[in-house]
Amino acid sequence: MLTKLEIQNYILIDQLSIDLSSQLSVITGETGAGKSIIMGALGLILGDRADSTVCRDASKKCFIEGVFQLTNKKQYEPFFTEHEIELSDELIIRREIGAQGKSRAFVNDTPVTLSILRDLTSKLVDLHQQFDTLTLGDTDFQRTVIDALANVQKDLASYQSTYSEWKENEKKLQQLIIEKENFEKTESYKKHLLDELAELNLKENELEQLEQELKFLENAASIKTQLAQSLQLLENSDNPIVQQLKQLGNSLESIVKYQPEFSNLLNRLKATQIELADIATDLSSWQDKIDFDDKKTASIQERLSVGYNLQKKHKVQSTQELLDIQKQLEQDLTEVLNLNDTIEQLTKFVKDASVKATALANTLTSKREKEMIPFTTSVNKLLHQVGMPNAKIKVSLDEVPFNFYGKDKIDILFDANNTNKFEPIKKVASGGELSRLMLCIKSLVAKSVDLPTMIFDEIDTGISGEPAKQVGLLLQNLGQARQVLCITHQPQIAAKGNAHLYVYKEQKGSTTHTYLKTLNKTERVQHIAQMIGGDPPSKSAMDNAKELLAS
Repeated sequence: MLTKLEIQNYILIDQLSIDLSSQLSVITGETGAGKSIIMGALGLILGDRADSTVCRDASKKCFIEGVFQLTNKKQYEPFFTEHEIELSDELIIRREIGAQGKSRAFVNDTPVTLSILRDLTSKLVDLHQQFDTLTLGDTDFQRTVIDALANVQKDLASYQSTYSEWKENEKKLQQLIIEKENFEKTESYKKHLLDELAELNLKENELEQLEQELKFLENAASIKTQLAQSLQLLENSDNPIVQQLKQLGNSLESIVKYQPEFSNLLNRLKATQIELADIATDLSSWQDKIDFDDKKTASIQERLSVGYNLQKKHKVQSTQELLDIQKQLEQDLTEVLNLNDTIEQLTKFVKDASVKATALANTLTSKREKEMIPFTTSVNKLLHQVGMPNAKIKVSLDEVPFNFYGKDKIDILFDANNTNKFEPIKKVASGGELSRLMLCIKSLVAKSVDLPTMIFDEIDTGISGEPAKQVGLLLQNLGQARQVLCITHQPQIAAKGNAHLYVYKEQKGSTTHTYLKTLNKTERVQHIAQMIGGDPPSKSAMDNAKELLAS
């Protein structure tokens, strides 16, 4: 709910502070007094674009601020969390326009873009100006009206949940079918690749180990020669190293008694002798094991050749990479078997969801159809009351492909002159007709739909007398459930306001200024009498004004 509007340095306004009723507030004033200026200022905090020409004093900024009271703060939490704005019970929206035309917008002192501002304020204020009829002609809005009056919110929620699951799993099913088709195109080739790898039956690091073994076998003769030479030096020569170390040990042993420190040297020498003897034994063992096995060499070469070819084929460099590919191929071929089961299960689920969604959509259609006649009757009756006796609406419901809202396309059609030729609202209704039609519809749904603050700008164009009174009554009834702000020239409507705001101009020197004041009871009688009979008002106009205010 908009509780306060502050305007500074805006066109003809130096400074203005407007406190608004929680019910119906009416704004009146002479033509050109500045009512449209106030609406323009309000439009700025709702996200309209602005330029430097709005600044009354070019040396100062233009400043407009709206204070909103949030009665259901929780519904706004996702928006405020997404845009990192502090949320409180009181919401302050501010626009600043500099002398150079630079504009800034703030929500609770947090800078925001105009698109974010418009997104937020669309949830707070429903501004219905003359010829502003896009919403009324929108089929989504028309469906929402029928749904609200038919009380299908729970049915719609059930349908939307089922519909979302249906379409989500239908999409998954199509993806799996495409995946299966693509896999089937390469299945035989993948089987061939897997058979090649399975036949080779590689072990971990096998190719790398075979490379090392092949090098050893290919150099066996040279290795055996080097081993023999080493053994010759260690044990088999005329003066072998091991024997020399033994003799050296005997020599040291004979002198240890003369110097105790020789004992440590002797121990080290004996350890070296033992180590070299062990080395000689191991070398002899290797010499015995080395065999010139041409068959084994050929076998290794053949296996390595197959392995290298597979590495080249798969563009990898190691045994592990080939094993990884083999594992992935096994998984792919296993998954295609599971894919058939998944497709079968999803097909059944999608079919069941389709049947369930169809049943729920049929329920929605039935309830919507049931509401069409009462809605049409009620609106047509209200149209007659607000001065459109020849105007009628009718509701058409056509079946369309399933969507998030069911399978119905709802259109409200309009006939302004009792010709029984009904056309889409946007094609045939004038601005004044659209405004009153919107009022009739909103008055019906106000208690069923959580409409925001509603603002009507000159909804009374082209009417007077009893129709104007009926428009006032509708606005008054709307004000019982929602905050309503209405700019009007009709005394019958002005008299229905819970609060009456009067806009006027005054000349100060060479400049004109717009002001606004809240009228008290006495001032209201005087002003409404002036609206009826001119200034000064006659006694009959005064009596008529009192009667309007009392009714």
